[in-house]
Amino acid sequence: MVSYNTKEWFSFIFRFHRADTFRKLLPLMFAIAGYAGVIAFLEIEYWKLSDTTHIKNVSTMHNMLGVVLSLLLVFRTNTAYERWWEGRKLWGELVNNSRNLAFKLSTILPAGKDRLFFQKAIPVFAETLKLHLHHDPPELGPLREIGVEAKHGSHLPNLVVKAIKGKVNALYKQRKIKGEHLIILDNELESFGNICGACERIKNTPIPYSYSAFIKKFVFFYTMTMPFGHAFTLGYYMIPIVIFVFYALASLEIIAEEIEDPFGKDPNDLPLMRISSTIAHNIDEIFDDQR
Repeated sequence: MVSYNTKEWFSFIFRFHRADTFRKLLPLMFAIAGYAGVIAFLEIEYWKLSDTTHIKNVSTMHNMLGVVLSLLLVFRTNTAYERWWEGRKLWGELVNNSRNLAFKLSTILPAGKDRLFFQKAIPVFAETLKLHLHHDPPELGPLREIGVEAKHGSHLPNLVVKAIKGKVNALYKQRKIKGEHLIILDNELESFGNICGACERIKNTPIPYSYSAFIKKFVFFYTMTMPFGHAFTLGYYMIPIVIFVFYALASLEIIAEEIEDPFGKDPNDLPLMRISSTIAHNIDEIFDDQR
C-alpha cells in the first residue's frame, strides 16, 4: 500500500506514482483528443451545423445523463471502498486475536517446546493466509516445523488452524491445559477460521460483471457524444474539456477496480506482508518476555 503524508497538497498534484490513472489512460486520452478534434472540425468548418437546433440540444441531454452517471460512479466507488475497508478490519482483527491468543498461552504454559510451538504456529497462520490470498506457493519450512505437510490443492490456512487446535487438545489430554482454558482459547482459535472465510468471500466475489460493464459503456458513450453538442458553444476549446471529463470519470472506475480486491498486489492494496511481519514480531515479543 502506498504510504503518504495526508497533509501534503502540492506534492500530490505534480507527483505521478506507478498506479496513477493518468498513465493508464494517456493513450485513450490522445485518441479521444483526435476524435473530438475531428468532430469539431466537421461540425464547425465542413458541415457548418452551427444553426442546427437539434444538435445543440445534445448538451442538454448530457447535463441530465451526467447526474445519473455521477450517482452510479459514487455508488461504485463506495461499494469498492467498503470491500477494501472490510478487508482491513479483518486483518486488524487477526492482529488483535493473534496477540490475545499469545497472551493467554504465554501465561498458561511454562517455558519449553509447547510454548515454542505456538510461538511459531500463530505467525505461520498469518503468513499462510497471506500467501493463500495472493495465490502464491507456500513456504514449506515453517509449515513442517509445526507438523503441517503441504499437498497440492490443500487449504493450508485450515491445516494450520487444525494443527493449532490439535496441539491445544493434546495439551488438554496431558493435563497441561485445564477445561476452563479451552473455553477462553476457543474464541481466538475459531476466529482464525472465520477471518479466513470472510477474506475468501471478498476475494472470490467480485462486483457483478453486468454492472461493471454497464458503467464502462456508459462512460465511453457519454464521452464520445460530448463533442456533438458542445462544439458550437466552446469551439475547439471543447477538446481539452472532453479529455478532462473522460479522465475524471474513467479514473473513478479504475480506482474502484483496483481497491475492490484488497488482497491483490497493486500499490493501493492492503499491506499484508507488513501486517504479517507485525504479527510475527509481536508474538515473539510476547512469548520472549514471559520466559
